Amino acid sequence: MKTLIQFINEKQSDFPYATGEFTRLLNDIGIAAKLVNREINKAGLADINGYFGSTNIQGEDQKKLDVFANECFLSAMRYGGMVCAVASEENDELYTYDNAFSEKGKYVVAMDPLDGSSNIEVNVPIGTIFSIYRRIGESGPGTVEDLLQPGNKQIAAGYIIYGSSTMLVYSTGCGVNGFTLDPSVGLFLLSHPEMTIPEGGNIYSINEANYIYFHEGVKKYLKYCQEDDKVTNRPYTTRYIGSLVADFHRNLIRGGIYIYPGTRVNPNGKLRLLYECNPIAFLAEQAGGKASTGFDRILDITPTDLHQRVPFFVGTRHMVEKAEELMRMYSE
Repeated sequence: MKTLIQFINEKQSDFPYATGEFTRLLNDIGIAAKLVNREINKAGLADINGYFGSTNIQGEDQKKLDVFANECFLSAMRYGGMVCAVASEENDELYTYDNAFSEKGKYVVAMDPLDGSSNIEVNVPIGTIFSIYRRIGESGPGTVEDLLQPGNKQIAAGYIIYGSSTMLVYSTGCGVNGFTLDPSVGLFLLSHPEMTIPEGGNIYSINEANYIYFHEGVKKYLKYCQEDDKVTNRPYTTRYIGSLVADFHRNLIRGGIYIYPGTRVNPNGKLRLLYECNPIAFLAEQAGGKASTGFDRILDITPTDLHQRVPFFVGTRHMVEKAEELMRMYSE
């Protein structure tokens, strides 16, 4: 079986930015993922569970593993020297590297180091999400402007899911491929080549506890999902884990839609554009799916803030388009 690095090297001719530096960057991300995976597997045996005692910019209590994962990825990219700046969920401001080697790095990264960390203690799959851009400036410390690019400017994106097995799924704009970590040799091996979202999806994922706060279009879509209609394979099945990576990964393999809409309480939803929605939207489109705010394409949004939030509909194309149809119908 091909390793992650072998696969990247073989596919370099298909990737316009393919260089040895980009290969090393993905390798650095893979190394950090292995370290995080090791600590997650020790949760409950080592003192890595629980809260760190601080909050991030979203006002969320940081868990020890949140902080550990953030430091792992920041450190791995520091010593690789390919990245000049990182936007992370766990850092209020843009994180820049102060060494001369990194200031020459061609790339900037947006990441959620540990998505779904509230599920750590109960052994629910959690993940890491990352997004890679070419920097705008030539050299020097990275800037916020380097990160505030629309998602259609991403040159690569992916996630690592830590579950019954650990997988790294990524795309460079030429399809989606998945690699499973073989712990016996410590290598990510190609296990899911050319991943596509099934067109006949019948799973919808949403936190229905917020139903009374939903836009009328979302409520109508949920009723549509629950109606009995054999021609369209309804009623759909509801599956909601509460970890974006885990819910999207399931729907990527089985087909379905994930929805985190805006509400009366949070009009822009709670998911962050740069390091959650953009990378997942990039993967969805590369796998034949669609990603939307309910009205507009996610990847066409120009960010205005590192921690900007947007409503998110992603998954099987026809399911997202039906949700968009009802959103528009009931917004008039």
